[in-house]
Amino acid sequence: MARILVIRLGALGDFVQSFAPFAAIRAHHAHDRVDLLTQAPFIDLARHAPWFDHVHVDRRPPWHDLRAVLALRRLLRSYDFVYDLQTSGRSTRYFHLSGMKAWSGIGRGAQAIHDSPQRRVMHTRARQRDQLRHAGLDSLPVPDLSWLAQGGPVLSAPYGVLVPGAAAHRPAKRWPVERYAVLAQRMHARGMRPVIVGSKAEGPLAATIRTACPDAVDLTGRTSLLELGGVMARAACAVGNDTGPMHLAAALGVPCTVLFSADSNPALTAPVGQHAGQVRVIYVRDLATLRVDRVAATLA
Repeated sequence: MARILVIRLGALGDFVQSFAPFAAIRAHHAHDRVDLLTQAPFIDLARHAPWFDHVHVDRRPPWHDLRAVLALRRLLRSYDFVYDLQTSGRSTRYFHLSGMKAWSGIGRGAQAIHDSPQRRVMHTRARQRDQLRHAGLDSLPVPDLSWLAQGGPVLSAPYGVLVPGAAAHRPAKRWPVERYAVLAQRMHARGMRPVIVGSKAEGPLAATIRTACPDAVDLTGRTSLLELGGVMARAACAVGNDTGPMHLAAALGVPCTVLFSADSNPALTAPVGQHAGQVRVIYVRDLATLRVDRVAATLA
């Protein structure tokens, strides 16, 4: 039995984009041990997923911490093959640290190097598909996410999820919260209860929306990622900025409207759904110019 390690760090959206590659690697190594190296926020999610035998936390040791770096090298060297789905500068340094050749990634000298000149212009999912093809895996299945769709509070249907937040250091990715408030009013008038999700730090956004629409449900800071999966899976629709929870909704098959500004490129990072037409992308250079009517029309 071979020992296989998968590396996936990054943000929630990056992690969700790797569900299909995770499933493909698990299927390809059905009789092997498959472990994951990831960051602390995704540990619980990864441990509940059906793809891994064990999950390690990457504590990102500083390079001057020799003891921690040597422990990381021992961990990497304990595996027979590594799939680096992060392919970042840091994870490529892990490749060089390990001294291994049995590696799928972008490090020069890797046995299954992904050196396509198109890497930088490929959507995340297409890039991962091509990387795994270089490693001998021919296809990416639509992953079974039934394990993710069960948890969280059960809310009366129908309801639509609003995701008004995004990374705090990238404000250009946020549609003005006042327009989410108007959208919530319109959803409620159509008989669909708005449910607001996000981190605890996004509570003030939810408060603004609830001032305009008191019947909206505020779940910001009140769900784990596993619980959020269940809330999303049971929703009639989801509308939000280019951020992790929208990737989760898309992966679960929820009809989604995702709002992009010039701060990110949907051709490279748009959420991937389960079927054609499920995910609608609205792209405008400045989200401050996006009218509520245009977003509301996608919910018809």
